[in-house]
Amino acid sequence: MAINSYDSLDKAIRGCFGDDVRLGRNTRMLPSDINSTKVVELTNGKSVFLKCNSIRNSAFFDAEEVGLAAMAKTNTVKTPELYCKGTDKKLNMSFLMMELIETGAENKRAQGVFGQCLANMHLADASEFVEGGKYGFVSDNFIGATKQINTPKDSWIDFFRECRLEPQIRMAQKGLTPIMKDVYKLLDRLDDLLVEPEHPSLLHGDMWGGNHIYDRNSGVVLIDPAVYVGHYEADIAMTEMFKPFPRLFYENYQSKIPRQEGFADRKDIYNLYHYLNHYNLFGDSYLMSVKNIVLRYS
Repeated sequence: MAINSYDSLDKAIRGCFGDDVRLGRNTRMLPSDINSTKVVELTNGKSVFLKCNSIRNSAFFDAEEVGLAAMAKTNTVKTPELYCKGTDKKLNMSFLMMELIETGAENKRAQGVFGQCLANMHLADASEFVEGGKYGFVSDNFIGATKQINTPKDSWIDFFRECRLEPQIRMAQKGLTPIMKDVYKLLDRLDDLLVEPEHPSLLHGDMWGGNHIYDRNSGVVLIDPAVYVGHYEADIAMTEMFKPFPRLFYENYQSKIPRQEGFADRKDIYNLYHYLNHYNLFGDSYLMSVKNIVLRYS
């Protein structure tokens, strides 16, 4: 069920919590050109979590709503309850308002539960999230601030080539000019380097360590999705991209979805997508990682 949208933050608060509820006295809202987050206290004593951006980027929150709803619909993982979204011309701000998760300690039980929950999401039927193909999503969305193309395809490898690597490569072409022949070789070799999954899976899509929260019940809450239907290996590869997740996460995940042979040789190809995106968003510090992966597999 879609959340309500409002044309001011004041109307949003009153619409969700009552006509007499306002922002707390000490809350100061400022516009932002990139996502900013605030814990907002209301005059009824409740605190909510607010994500903000500029009005021109309101589509970020439309996509986040759809992504969180898709994950929640699998009944396998917890996501934050969304209250509402909207824009505020006076503040030049778009916003997404959701529940404030009371965080708990990361412990072994929580790590294991996380692995089981993510595996259950990857095992869930994902057919309703794609129309006209097996892989992709019902709409385009975003990976960070970059538009993410989710055109449906019947082949996972075709999808990964045409909707993941090629758009990022076009954006990064200036930096990749010296190795473009190798880039094209890699794209041509994907059919030999990657494998089709046993079944399509709904993916979180941006599964680095900062996009989950442990709550006070040792449960895990997934946030900031870039969802699509693809090969579950792509999510697991990203868990190893920077700092690998705890051992119990992988043990419990693999008790439900064993690793396919050759994953260790494929994971950097999946992560090439994210290194390219980081290069396109944040600059040259990620270019060497991109080049190393391209040259390794071309």
